[in-house]
Amino acid sequence: MDKNYFLTVFFTIGLFLSAANINALSQDTAEKELSLDEAVSHALEYNLNLKKMRVDLDASGYADSKSWSEVFPTINATARAGIDTPLFTGSGFEINDKTVGYSAGVGISLGLNAGVPYAMKNTHLVHQENLLRYEEACTQLSVQITKKYYSLAAEKNNLIFLEEVLNLAQKQYERSQISFRNGLVRELSVIQSRLAYENARYSLSAANIAYSNSMAEFLAMLGMPQGERITLLDKINIVKITADSETLIRDYLSARPDIARNMQEIERLENVSKQLSLQNKSPSLDLSMNWSSSKFNPFNEKFSASANLRIPIDSWIPGTTKSQTVDRSKDSIEKAKLDLESAETTAKTLIRTLTALLQNSWDSILIARLGYEAAELNYGLTEQGFNNGIIESLVLDDARNNMTSARQRLYQSELAYFNMILDLSAAINMDWKNLVKVFGVQGE
Repeated sequence: MDKNYFLTVFFTIGLFLSAANINALSQDTAEKELSLDEAVSHALEYNLNLKKMRVDLDASGYADSKSWSEVFPTINATARAGIDTPLFTGSGFEINDKTVGYSAGVGISLGLNAGVPYAMKNTHLVHQENLLRYEEACTQLSVQITKKYYSLAAEKNNLIFLEEVLNLAQKQYERSQISFRNGLVRELSVIQSRLAYENARYSLSAANIAYSNSMAEFLAMLGMPQGERITLLDKINIVKITADSETLIRDYLSARPDIARNMQEIERLENVSKQLSLQNKSPSLDLSMNWSSSKFNPFNEKFSASANLRIPIDSWIPGTTKSQTVDRSKDSIEKAKLDLESAETTAKTLIRTLTALLQNSWDSILIARLGYEAAELNYGLTEQGFNNGIIESLVLDDARNNMTSARQRLYQSELAYFNMILDLSAAINMDWKNLVKVFGVQGE
């Protein structure tokens, strides 16, 4: 075969490998579409703190399912092997069937006390408390992810808008150059147009860097690799919320995890107090059985059983250690009730504050929308005047900057309002989508 044949083969293989590498690179750099629900699910699955909490939750759930262990008897088995022979007397040290032997035994003991049922109830309450903590942590993480997701969406919209502003500034700069060459404007107008173009380019570059940093933080929160290219599918849909704070407090306050935990803590401490009182003041019954068998000389076995009834006396005397223990458990209940009252007061204040802020924030959105409409209209009229040669480029730059600021204020107002919706939904332990569905006013 000639040299041209081999060159053709190597060239074909090279083209194939290059195409394969380009295809693989395009697949690696392809953007991944990510909805809000997918982002939240990914974060809940890979969050390390939630994984640690799931370990505790599984452990308490197992203990709850095996609460019967509180009344399971204690079982011990014993075994012994040894030698029983004289050393310096009689026939002396001997090892035979008569001197070497073994013994085995089994013992079972069971203690019955009236406080055991309350210990079993508290095992269940501990698991319920862990479950509430886990659900609260999931809710808080979901709120954080949702805020970050829509914050990134707002930043992305701002980037698109800044790109449009850059295009406008570039077109203005190009028109100023043409007008200057035709002797229609002064050189100062060209310099001002170029300055506006450079400012717009810098603003877009700074916004891109900020967006990249925010995306990196978001990927870290999701447990996804850095550099992953993400396209956010969901956009902010702002809906006016008309919720009465007192109605929310009446209907949803008790559903808050912290309120539920405080109520469960009171119940747990009441159970502890009853358990201590019954353990220290009521009679207890101890049952035991033992069996043993020994192969020494002579061979023997033995079975024994006993029932002991203990009636406490000292715990009924005021001032004794056991009496003080019961009294301290009652004091803990009173402190837990005060903690519950404090938590309810704090929650009510938060709900009232967020409800009031939502109304003011909605008004700020309406103002921001009007401000953007006015700034956009003013820019259009100013640009028309600039094109007709009756308005200087500096005035046009100011109009464009005002429009940019007005648009960014609108983004910020809408994002702040949405974040308050998330905070209010967390304050009443309701999914924010349900909050919008129940209390939202469409078309405003």
